Amino acid sequence: MRQLSLHATTTEPAWHNYREARKVQEAVLDKWVNDPHLMDKRLLALLYLAHASDVLENAFAPLLDEQYDVATRRMRQLLDLDPEVKCLKAGTNEVPWAVVAAFTK
Repeated sequence: MRQLSLHATTTEPAWHNYREARKVQEAVLDKWVNDPHLMDKRLLALLYLAHASDVLENAFAPLLDEQYDVATRRMRQLLDLDPEVKCLKAGTNEVPWAVVAAFTK
C-alpha cells in the first residue's frame, strides 16, 4: 500500500495526500539534522522525491511565513549538496547518492 501512495504522490500534479505532505514538513522542520548522512534514509529519499516531483511548493504552502523560510532554506541546503562528493565520505552507501545524482541532474 505504501508504494501505491508514493506512486500517487509522484504522478499527481496537485499534492492531495496530507499525510505525505506532513511528513515532508516534519522532515525539514522537526526532524532536521545538518548532516544528511545522519538523516533517516527514508525521509531523505522522500525529500528528494518530492523535489523531483515538483510538489515541495504545495507541501510548504500551508506553513507560516517563518516556517516556510526555514523549510525552503533547508531544502536549498540539501539540494545544493554535491552527491558525488557525499558518496565519497567513508562508510557511506553510494547507491542512495547515485539516485540523488540522477534525480537532481
